[in-house]
Amino acid sequence: MCEANVYLKKGQEEILLVENVDRVVPQEDGILLEDIFGRRKLVRAKIKEMTLVDHKIFLEEV
Repeated sequence: MCEANVYLKKGQEEILLVENVDRVVPQEDGILLEDIFGRRKLVRAKIKEMTLVDHKIFLEEV
């Protein structure tokens, strides 16, 4: 499977926001995350790092 888990980085802390993310869509007011079940979450953040081999996407608040 190619899904990733999305985390919000706050300092050294990594907070899990959404599991099994299939789509990441930049929006004017943040990033729209959609999981494999079609559930969506809009996060006011920007992408900080993606480690796709580890299936992880890290965001930071804006």
